[in-house]
Amino acid sequence: MKKLLALFLVAILTMGLMVTLSSAVAEEKITLRFFHRWPSEPKGPYMDAVIAKFEEANPNIDIVLIDPVLNDSYKEKIRVLIGSSEIPDVFMSWSGSFGANLVKSGRVMPLDDMIAANPEWAGNIVESQWGPFNYDGKQYGIPWSMDGKVFFYNKTVFDSLGLSEPNTWDEFIAVLDALVAAGYERPLSEGFSAEWAVSHYMGTLVQRMVDPAVVKKDYALEGDFTDPGYIAALEAFAQLSKYMTEDPVSVDHTFARNAFVDGEGMLIYMQLAEIKYLADGAGFDYSFFDMPALPGGLGDPNELTGAPEGMMISAECENPEAAQKFVMFFINEENGGLMTKTTGELSCVKGAVNDQTISSPKQLEAVNLILKSSNTTLWQDNAVDATVASAFMKGGQLLLTGDMTAEQVMEGVREALKEAKAK
Repeated sequence: MKKLLALFLVAILTMGLMVTLSSAVAEEKITLRFFHRWPSEPKGPYMDAVIAKFEEANPNIDIVLIDPVLNDSYKEKIRVLIGSSEIPDVFMSWSGSFGANLVKSGRVMPLDDMIAANPEWAGNIVESQWGPFNYDGKQYGIPWSMDGKVFFYNKTVFDSLGLSEPNTWDEFIAVLDALVAAGYERPLSEGFSAEWAVSHYMGTLVQRMVDPAVVKKDYALEGDFTDPGYIAALEAFAQLSKYMTEDPVSVDHTFARNAFVDGEGMLIYMQLAEIKYLADGAGFDYSFFDMPALPGGLGDPNELTGAPEGMMISAECENPEAAQKFVMFFINEENGGLMTKTTGELSCVKGAVNDQTISSPKQLEAVNLILKSSNTTLWQDNAVDATVASAFMKGGQLLLTGDMTAEQVMEGVREALKEAKAK
């Protein structure tokens, strides 16, 4: 009897030890390294809040945040990290050519299996936003935010002057002239000290003007950038300079946006994700319209410049299931709604932008504009090789300062094309 009792106690102790070991294994700490590009408000605190929510819901997963850096610095740092032993497990990426260059490293995980295994979750992401992260038939990025670039205008002033939204370039110039005549000497508030702001203008004007088949070939580095439509697009950009903020290359986009919000400028070419700045600060009624059609333009005037930003996972991530769990948590309706409410970014998740999460009804109009646009024109600096994009952007700055002609800008682009092909 004593022997049986002893054996029973040993069995109980063994089972307890096994349960303890099993629990220890189940709760084994996992660390994921995450990198994004928002060190400041409002997006920095939002990212921190979602990370904290995820860690609370998943106590065995620690998110280690690599120090965030802003746009241009992020572009450089993520490229360096992708080529190093310090590659993040999860990181943010622009779509288009920027994402494609990261994928070419062979160190980004294709996510088709993740998507197939979670059809309900994947089905809640706006369909049109997937394509810019699809390379060679595989999905390497999950869309997180969507955006577009439009002209915002002071509707209060427009209405007082009897002005309406222009549909053509000639109508646009007539509106600008009417504003000048009414005493608004520099009605177009713009700042181009940062090159990306130039690329948004240039990319849209090129799309409106140049045959799309030519643009596609040239951007793929298979053409020669000799189409005369490029000159026409650059000249249209230069035509706007006399209406812009004085010496726009000396100030940045934030300066220009603040001037518009303060009622000093009457129009600004701005992202839909920036509506929150107007909702929080503008003391006037405002609205927006897409870039008007250019005379003789061969591109679809119903396309909208913009692109989704998204999340990628390292192909060398030691805990891919945890990384996928983190991405799916980040990109869901609840956190997408929180993003729109706190930062103004438009979530790619269906239903996330709603009456409870918007700071302005204009955000719902923005989503509808994105959804009804005929196609997405990627930001130029994400649509073409970085060397070529830089030639467009730097050339655009010099065009505005009068230090280059449109022809000289395109000569620089063709030289950049040679460099890009030689890489």
